[in-house]
Amino acid sequence: MQEVIRIKYFSDAIEHLAYIDGKSDWIDLRAAKRVELKKGEWKLIPLGVAMQLPEGYEAHIVPRSSTYKNFGIIQTNHMGVIDNSYSGDNDQWYFPALAMRDTVIEVNDRICQFRIMKNQPAILFEECEHLSDTDRGGFGSTGKN
Repeated sequence: MQEVIRIKYFSDAIEHLAYIDGKSDWIDLRAAKRVELKKGEWKLIPLGVAMQLPEGYEAHIVPRSSTYKNFGIIQTNHMGVIDNSYSGDNDQWYFPALAMRDTVIEVNDRICQFRIMKNQPAILFEECEHLSDTDRGGFGSTGKN
């Protein structure tokens, strides 16, 4: 079953969102205005969209793999989470960018991507003395510090 997401565009200058079958289930987001950043400067880059996510879903926004290489920016919160309560007419999505070098982002540049995820179910934590017999040493996949 396909989910329907209502979307509002704040700019006619950006390409409309499209899901590209077979390539990835992430969807690219684009800068909705030209932004100049000097090294060390921080700005919110408008992405030109607002969405009404289905009940029980949230959007995860991360940089594209080429964002740092192409633009020298990093996302300051490392991953943005937008829940379905952020769905009003003025709830435009933004990319919080920190410039690691002087850079210019043009309108329509693909700077990040998103996907829709189901909300985490309610969890009950049960305290215990032991978890299992598969102790990996407590550090990563190697079990070594």
